[in-house]
Amino acid sequence: MPSISIGQHLINRLKEINIDVIFGVPGDFNMPLLDIIEDDAELTWGNNANELNASYAADGYARIRGAGAVVTTFGVGELSAVNGIAGSYSEMLPVIHIVGTPSTKSQAAGAMLHHTLGDGNFDVFYNMSSMIACASTHLKKQHAISEIDRVISQAVLSKRTGYIGIPIDLIHYEVEVPEIAPLVVTLPKNPEQTQEIALKVVVDAIEKASHPVIVVDGCVLRNRCQKDVQDFITRSGFPTYVAPMGKGAVDESHPSFRGCYSGNVTLESVDKEIHQADLIIEIGSIKSDFNTGNFSYSLNRSKTITLHSFATIVFCAEYQKVSMMEFIPLLTEALPKEPRVFDLGPRGKPEPIQEGTEITHNYFWNKVPEFMDENAIVCAETGTAEFASLNLDGPKGTTYITQILWGSIGFSVGAAVGAAIADRSRRVYLFVGDGSFQLTAQEISVFLRHGLTPVVFLLNNDGYLIEKLIHGPHRSYNNFQMWNYSKALDFFGAHLENNQQQGCSQVGFEGKVSNRDEFEAAMKDVQANPDKMHFLEVIMPQFDAPRELKLLVANSENR
Repeated sequence: MPSISIGQHLINRLKEINIDVIFGVPGDFNMPLLDIIEDDAELTWGNNANELNASYAADGYARIRGAGAVVTTFGVGELSAVNGIAGSYSEMLPVIHIVGTPSTKSQAAGAMLHHTLGDGNFDVFYNMSSMIACASTHLKKQHAISEIDRVISQAVLSKRTGYIGIPIDLIHYEVEVPEIAPLVVTLPKNPEQTQEIALKVVVDAIEKASHPVIVVDGCVLRNRCQKDVQDFITRSGFPTYVAPMGKGAVDESHPSFRGCYSGNVTLESVDKEIHQADLIIEIGSIKSDFNTGNFSYSLNRSKTITLHSFATIVFCAEYQKVSMMEFIPLLTEALPKEPRVFDLGPRGKPEPIQEGTEITHNYFWNKVPEFMDENAIVCAETGTAEFASLNLDGPKGTTYITQILWGSIGFSVGAAVGAAIADRSRRVYLFVGDGSFQLTAQEISVFLRHGLTPVVFLLNNDGYLIEKLIHGPHRSYNNFQMWNYSKALDFFGAHLENNQQQGCSQVGFEGKVSNRDEFEAAMKDVQANPDKMHFLEVIMPQFDAPRELKLLVANSENR
């Protein structure tokens, strides 16, 4: 009977779910596994600056490729990654957290090893992580192969994180296996009779509606069914909107696209159109606070159809296990071949640019799309940038990465690394505030090391803006040490000869822009040099804020 090492089987399964980059930090209990990764010509090791950033990178990578993986070491390493892993769980991303643990002999003896609590308990960190994983395991010789398969399959199917602890002495341990079947990562079919009933009811509701609309949300992205949803939009002709977590799920250049809906944070024209509808078809909705304008989302249940990954809900009736992934193509096929035509006039736009020389949020978010490439990846930091980007009129094919539900500041820098390395053919635009940047700035060095070419906008308004808007605008705890941000690439070794010889990113614009003329001149440089990394420190008025953020904070105060 053929045999395979446990570590090699684990790596093979990661490759099977479309992973070709594994993020993490070396530690003495995971290094034999890193040998397998480094010796595999089909894989790249992430070389992250710390475990938290590695977990963010795996998250960003998973948003582009469908799944991600991060390797840490027992105790000190895995706990550093927990925040990022919890975020991936919260935001429904299949990130596999692999932890190198002490040998089975040391664990059995209850040895007082480094990286432990000194009490002989080797399960404590595993138990912690099991609370933020849909499936977890601490491998033993028996059933190691099936346990690896169980955790990875469940993570992919559930769109949640998985945890695999692998003792150092089992990484190269050979086990006999029969012929290895592919992982089971496809959902069971919808119940046929229930689906037929649901389809008839939904089609009947659509036929009776005079002003139907579609609202697309984040679970469309998580289940990677954007094409089926786009086909449904095209075939129906219905006016279409996205929720904040659904931004990027719909081609915003499509004639049916009308804007972003987020309760009363929404543009006035969008809010009016939504409330004039007599039928609302929600697809993949996520009713979290910041995704609904702090619960100001006011869709009438009696005229709402919800298509989700676990059920189809028509008004107040629920058709369990009728998932949207199978249902939407059937619904599209059941519609008339000619789409309906709706004359709603021009799509609503954000406030036009106001005159002046300062780089205000009003100016910046209106202007920056003019300089962006098609098929861009926008990584918008938790807080100011993510809310400002809700109405960003990005070019065709833009993907948006934000962390609206978990909301960990600093997330965007690591996530942008993961996204950039997941698809090098697309240009990444990172929008991060000065406060958030101070949490995860080290990952700039990882961009450089991998020869990546993002455009980094460091939005410098001298403090934690969103916190100042919420509470304590003049409190010292909402301020921090000013850094010389525009020197970041230099500090992280962009110009060192040794780094350049090893494939470090070439550098384009790196500097500070303090007014509109300087910004536009810098962006022309960015456009002219797509093969280089650019870093713009954008100086903004201290208390200036995007319209969307002001409204969201006001909603929070009124709760």
